[in-house]
Amino acid sequence: MRTLYVGNLPADLDAAGLQALFAAHGDVAAATVIVDPHTGASRGFGFVEMEDKAALLAVEALDGTVTAAGMLRVNEARDRGGKAPRRPW
Repeated sequence: MRTLYVGNLPADLDAAGLQALFAAHGDVAAATVIVDPHTGASRGFGFVEMEDKAALLAVEALDGTVTAAGMLRVNEARDRGGKAPRRPW
C-alpha cells in the first residue's frame, strides 16, 4: 500500500471527487482532502492510499494534469517520521 500526496486541488473537490479521480487507475483504499480547521475550506491538497502498482500508474497518469487550480502535483507522500503536524499559523 502506498500513500500519495496530491497538491493543487481545485477548491470545490471533496474526498469523494478525489477518490473518483484516482479510481480510474485502480482501487482506492482511502482518499482525504485536507481542510482548514477554522473555516472548513480545502487547503488545496490531500492524500490517496492505493496498492503499489495502481499508485505508480496513477502518479504517471495524473501528475501534471491541468485543472482549474493549476497543474496537479501527484507523488509518493513523504513520511514525517513521527513529527507533529505543522501549526496553521
